[in-house]
Amino acid sequence: MADRLAHTDGLTEIQREIIGTVREFVDKEILPVATELEHRDEYPLAIVEGLKELGVFGLMIPEEYGGLGESLLTYALVVEEIARGWMSVSGIINTHFIVAYMIRQHGTQEQKDHFLPRMAAGEVRGAFSMSEPGLGSDVSAIRTRAVRDGDAYVINGQKMWLTNGGSSNLVAVLCRTDEGQPADAPPHRSMTTFLIEKEPGFGPNATVPGLTVPGKIEKMGYKGVDTTELVLQDVRIPADRVLGGTSGRGFYQMMDGVEVGRVNVAARGCGVAKRAFELGIGYAQQRHTFGKQIAEHQAVQFKLAEMATKVEAAHQMMVNAARKKDSGERNDLEAGMAKYLASEFCKEVVEDAFRIHGGYGFSKEYEIERLYREAPMLLIGEGTAEIQKMIIGRRLLEEYRIQG
Repeated sequence: MADRLAHTDGLTEIQREIIGTVREFVDKEILPVATELEHRDEYPLAIVEGLKELGVFGLMIPEEYGGLGESLLTYALVVEEIARGWMSVSGIINTHFIVAYMIRQHGTQEQKDHFLPRMAAGEVRGAFSMSEPGLGSDVSAIRTRAVRDGDAYVINGQKMWLTNGGSSNLVAVLCRTDEGQPADAPPHRSMTTFLIEKEPGFGPNATVPGLTVPGKIEKMGYKGVDTTELVLQDVRIPADRVLGGTSGRGFYQMMDGVEVGRVNVAARGCGVAKRAFELGIGYAQQRHTFGKQIAEHQAVQFKLAEMATKVEAAHQMMVNAARKKDSGERNDLEAGMAKYLASEFCKEVVEDAFRIHGGYGFSKEYEIERLYREAPMLLIGEGTAEIQKMIIGRRLLEEYRIQG
């Protein structure tokens, strides 16, 4: 099939080689098995091992720690390719990538030396824990609390929606720590990120007393990857596992991670939308009604035109957001716009491809059925559409504020 859509200008030869290698891996190793694994809700172990060999887990980790030292743009384009194959696989990489990014940007030298080489090799795989059962998008309302006790902290609370919660062996956990803060201090100044090493698996953890991963949350889509809760009861964590070595900085560290995570979710939306377009335009040329291909009916051509335009627009906004971050500039506006547009367009493109398939789109034998259940997660992950619009609106008012 031709590949006219979602091209990126100005890439280096190395970037093109990396993306081409990943695209070939997706076509050979992911697409042929994705739907079967997804229907069984089976963790894609062989695929993950293949990505480890390709160096994907260390894509943005600096070369001095054994990574490839690539840009956010390269990473986003790789994610787009992987999500085109199976979105769940890109989720396995995303939380790992956020934790590695946070350690690279905010960790102490000892933390970088300890974690990053093993993360680059895929031996240590990260999970990211911010949300809780009762707070949704209101991060400032977290209740999980860490209290200083000598050279350690004791953590109690419950976290929710951990991608890779069971399969990971490193979790970045946001907790409330009130030490050194006045009673009327804003909530975001009383938060700290802890780096907790654990054994992979479910149930009470063998190496961290008091830490429990109850089991997988059953989901409509986004299967294969494990999504879990995390329960902490008197869990003791050494003070040197506070990210950056100083308490009270967790909110800013997490928001920095979420910002690049939003570029990742935008890339996932682009990848899923592109695959839905491929399936839709392919099926439209195979199915015949009233004596001709349904692709020859004007109504279907209009759908294909709209789908392709949305794929292209979302891709270019995602690329812009990644390049903005790579330049060292603040990109919360661009990342919010890209995540919002890509996830909304993804939902619409998938639904149009579903409509083109007609009754067969409702059958589990057709790949579009899987995409139809996967797309809604992107409307929620890394901040809902409403949260994105709040961020966008506030930033626009900062940029365009009337003087005087």
